[in-house]
Amino acid sequence: MPENKLNKVMDAVNDIIKGKDDIVKKVLAAVIGGGHILMEDIPGVGKTTLATTFAKVLSLDYKRVQFTPDVLPSDLLGFSMYHNGKGEFEFNEGAVFCNLLLADEINRTSPKTQSALLEVMEERQVSIEGATRALPDPFIVIATENPAGSSGTQLLPESQLDRFLVCLSMGYPKHEDAVALLKGEVWKQLSHVSPILSLSELKELQKRTEEIFVHDSVYEYIVSLVETTRNDPLFASGASPRGAIALLRMSRAMAMLAERDFVTPKDVQDVLADVLGHRLRLSARSRAEGISMSEAVETLYQKVKNPKL
Repeated sequence: MPENKLNKVMDAVNDIIKGKDDIVKKVLAAVIGGGHILMEDIPGVGKTTLATTFAKVLSLDYKRVQFTPDVLPSDLLGFSMYHNGKGEFEFNEGAVFCNLLLADEINRTSPKTQSALLEVMEERQVSIEGATRALPDPFIVIATENPAGSSGTQLLPESQLDRFLVCLSMGYPKHEDAVALLKGEVWKQLSHVSPILSLSELKELQKRTEEIFVHDSVYEYIVSLVETTRNDPLFASGASPRGAIALLRMSRAMAMLAERDFVTPKDVQDVLADVLGHRLRLSARSRAEGISMSEAVETLYQKVKNPKL
């Protein structure tokens, strides 16, 4: 059974990415939940290595694009070129025609190029030159983002942020993990990583995750959490209905990783900040009082009654 291999997947990635078990678990949850992942952090903490390792263990066709200011939409989506031998135009697929696209430093490129990903991430298709082309299934974007204010960066628009299932941050490794990292020489280890789940097994897991049971009280709990963000003075803007759907999908995926066939309120709470944090905006009052986004999200636990199953 493919679900029996999920722990092996996490163990294999944890062998490469030292000391980030929680991040690895949530990335895998986002993958089996069928969503996209935004990794916000400084360069050099292992975001690219994480994406590469997951691509290998999950048997995913993997492409990487460095999002510099000169990257064009056609680099991502593709373009047609006249073929002399055939006497006709021939479509050349862009980088998005893969299973896993690593969009490296996504907030360094132009808004025009960023907007090329909107349809791709939501509908899993490319509309270009009067034709619509479906992307491979599954299709997942792992995007890395430099901290706001870093050289050459610009803020991602809300419409694009909302398309990411979760936003995660790896942070610096602990001292002992950094030592293990140096001893292990990650790139040598990475060359020996082998597939654990096949593409068909991953698709089966994604389908089973969608079928995990959710009690009516948990549905109510998710909606209440999201609705509270729209009326709370700590937030300038609340989460959209897509945020509630994302919270449901991640909660189901966490239940799958816990080897349960039903979702608990704890599953919802464990991913609340990761799912909603990048979708919310702090109010002027919150910023003036020095309240962080994580602190503001944590207050939702006290404001929304925890259902008892």
